[in-house]
Amino acid sequence: MPNDFNQQIIEEFRANEGRVGGMFEGSPLVLLTTTGAKSGKSVTTPVMYLADGDRYVIIASNGGADHHPAWYHNLRATPEATAEVGTERFEVKAVFVEGAERDQLYARMVEQAPGFAEYEAATTRRIPVVALLRTTT
Repeated sequence: MPNDFNQQIIEEFRANEGRVGGMFEGSPLVLLTTTGAKSGKSVTTPVMYLADGDRYVIIASNGGADHHPAWYHNLRATPEATAEVGTERFEVKAVFVEGAERDQLYARMVEQAPGFAEYEAATTRRIPVVALLRTTT
């Protein structure tokens, strides 16, 4: 079950064809539904994304916390998930991006949303980058 903050974003996203206001106004958001690594239950989380060709790139920044977000652990356990972008809902598979490609994608996300530089500076962990690949149309 999403926390109250996430639940409000999810409801606003679905009521407004993928658009939200507040701190995420104008930001590209995906609603990512993963399978809980421990619970096995479906969990939906709003996540900013970077468009990269036909991929949706998401960053496991967790706001600069010293631990990965739950959705990242969920994708590690079960890389198949569901994504919602705008009014579209489709299946995806998570691919974990490493090395120079990870660094390039992270830098592009910082260009799009400068707060990601602050998240990286706030933690000693290497923040993972994940590409979501469509498996259905």
